[in-house]
Amino acid sequence: MLKIAENQEKPDCGILDRWLYGCRSQYRKIPVSSWKFAGDSLIVSAYETAQTELPLVFSFWIYDIAYALPGQDNINSSSLPQTDLNGRTLERDNEKLKQIITKSHIKPQRYWLGTDRFGRDMLSQLMIGARVSLSVGFISVLISLLLGILLGALSGFFRGWVDNLIIWFINVIWSIPTLLLVIAITFALGKGFWQVFIAVGLTMWVEVARVVRGQILSIREKEFVEAAKALGYKSSRIILRHILPNTMGPVIVISAANFASAILIEAGLSFLGIGVQPPMPSWGTMIKENYAYIILDNPWLAILPGLCIMILVLAFMMIGNGLRDALDVKDTSSI
Repeated sequence: MLKIAENQEKPDCGILDRWLYGCRSQYRKIPVSSWKFAGDSLIVSAYETAQTELPLVFSFWIYDIAYALPGQDNINSSSLPQTDLNGRTLERDNEKLKQIITKSHIKPQRYWLGTDRFGRDMLSQLMIGARVSLSVGFISVLISLLLGILLGALSGFFRGWVDNLIIWFINVIWSIPTLLLVIAITFALGKGFWQVFIAVGLTMWVEVARVVRGQILSIREKEFVEAAKALGYKSSRIILRHILPNTMGPVIVISAANFASAILIEAGLSFLGIGVQPPMPSWGTMIKENYAYIILDNPWLAILPGLCIMILVLAFMMIGNGLRDALDVKDTSSI
């Protein structure tokens, strides 16, 4: 693989942007099958496949390979600047520069899991797809926790007409199939990365709200809650500091289950074409693009992302089961 420096300054990319969207590479990569130096140029033969009729041969100036040069016309060895666009001092000795290119700009690489029909690396797509699935799961669960804990706490603590109103709203949301509700919200918000977060999060808060409501209905009759009321504490303080900390066990367990559900929903949306949009890869999108190859000679193009979805969902289901066993206050087997 030949790495050619792009004639532009190094892009300024923050940690959050790098994690969510990635950063543009400083180099342009060209797969080559052979190479040799000729004077101050590098002659390369492009990577050949079975369908290639004639070999493609390219010639690159060695300074243009190693450095990001300013985009001026008729630049040559005599008119080279002292530094490139990124402030690096240019090496004037051609032999030393050839050694640098041989060591740093020509590297053997291979596609460990092969490529898809568009020539994209499968392993890279699977890794970026894992980032998408984990991001959707984390943000969606966070949104569902905020809504579910808020509405569940209000419903369970105040009861009366507040409880009746919230329970009615919960039943209405619960009566709608989850995937259809997510699709409707996605159509309303539009297609995109952040829209998937919001759409999935707005459909998973119902279970959290019901669990929190049930826990608070039982805890609000405890003696320590009556003592807090007798001391004149505000309802917000009683809920936040005395009741909610005692409901976190079941909430944590259901959050792990919701994480697995969010991964499945995101994969389903991407498979339908209304989730994460290309060119950002997603496991659901990879299955959609390659499911026809299951009955042909390349079934692994669709099987690999399917296995990744299955393993990740299984992992979070096992985490949820483990947390349920560890945080179940009724379990006395370890006493």
